[in-house]
Amino acid sequence: MSSESSPAESGWRRKRGEPSMLDVFQSISVKKGATPWRRFLAFVGPGYLVAVGYMDPGNWATSLAGGAQFGYTLLVVALISNIMAIILQSLCARLAVSTGRDLAQACRDAYPRAVSWPLWLLAELAICATDLAEVIGTAIALNLLFGMPLEIGVIVTALDVFVILWLQHKGFRWVEAFIITLLGVIAICFGVQIGLADPNWGEVIRGFAPTTEIIKNPQMLYLSLGIIGATVMPHNLYLHSGIVQTRAYGESLPEKREALKWATLDSTIALMFALTINASILILAAATFHKTGQSGVEELGRAHELLAPLLGASIAPTLFAIALLCCGLNSTVTATMAGQIVMEGFLDIRLPAWLRRLVTRLIAIVPAILVTWIYGSGETAKLLILSQVILGLQLPFAIVPLVMFTASRAKMGELVAPRWLTFIASLVAAVIIVLNVKLLIDFVIG
Repeated sequence: MSSESSPAESGWRRKRGEPSMLDVFQSISVKKGATPWRRFLAFVGPGYLVAVGYMDPGNWATSLAGGAQFGYTLLVVALISNIMAIILQSLCARLAVSTGRDLAQACRDAYPRAVSWPLWLLAELAICATDLAEVIGTAIALNLLFGMPLEIGVIVTALDVFVILWLQHKGFRWVEAFIITLLGVIAICFGVQIGLADPNWGEVIRGFAPTTEIIKNPQMLYLSLGIIGATVMPHNLYLHSGIVQTRAYGESLPEKREALKWATLDSTIALMFALTINASILILAAATFHKTGQSGVEELGRAHELLAPLLGASIAPTLFAIALLCCGLNSTVTATMAGQIVMEGFLDIRLPAWLRRLVTRLIAIVPAILVTWIYGSGETAKLLILSQVILGLQLPFAIVPLVMFTASRAKMGELVAPRWLTFIASLVAAVIIVLNVKLLIDFVIG
């Protein structure tokens, strides 16, 4: 694709280069003249890869704690967090479709190296932190299911790079099918567990309604801030803006408008699915731990231990561990892809496919192995919290450029974000950043 084809190139410091993930770029055709339903189906997939990041093991701890301590009350917080995520991910799709750039490439092309290179380092740090939570979650699941030591489990998770290589060699649709299949397994596992838990559905519905109790109760407010602050993952913004471009949607303005519509619908539906999973974790914790007075459950392993005696079914903890394993596998796959997009987008490095993925995987996995060995299996909750703090530090450096780029007519051309959308996105970004700063300060102080 020529660098002259994107709109308003005068708005950028440098011309658009080759796309990231070149081997799958525009590899999925969007047939002209097909029915709207079939055209929409052509865009289904990237949203579910993004949704994985909103239900990763790092989010499980906050949902478990929220349900165990306060029952169904914080379901409304999960809903608000999800709405914020939908708004920001829609901007990612808009940036990609309009400019032909992912967020990493946009930063590289908009800023001098003195700015873009630090942004790259921060993005790599965020991916390491993301992988830290996901690798630990996967290792815990392997430990719960097979009794595998945590340190060995961390090393085993590194093998997923070969899964990605094999799937991408077969085609990007295979990657999406793999992710969506595991999401289906997670949904079935939680469906069965919630059926066993038999929650109070009237209270569940009321839990999605706003209440002043959240603001009045300091502990409830603090946990709410944690849920919102840990929701948006920086790597998801890079990931979405990259994988949207696996669709060959065309270069004309009408084709781009239609692509933006379908891509946004795909991510919105997928993120609503992510909400159901996060809500399911919270509902399960409320219907089992909170109901029986076990309000201090935060550790994934502790939750696993308590499910069988509380639900009276030996299959419940196994389903919990299987869902956690699927969640961890999904998350490490998407984080590896995000690492590839970040490295290629910021640095414009072209390496053979196997070497490129191996390098991006090692950048993420090595810190996870070292930190896990240092802390040991007894400190997993602290590690998960640490990963969320690091993500909070990096978040402004991903969100702020995204909102600025999509608000610029010089960069976006006719697909510039409407002012109302920019205003809402700016408000969302400000809220998330403030909450993450607060969590960081609290972490340092206490």
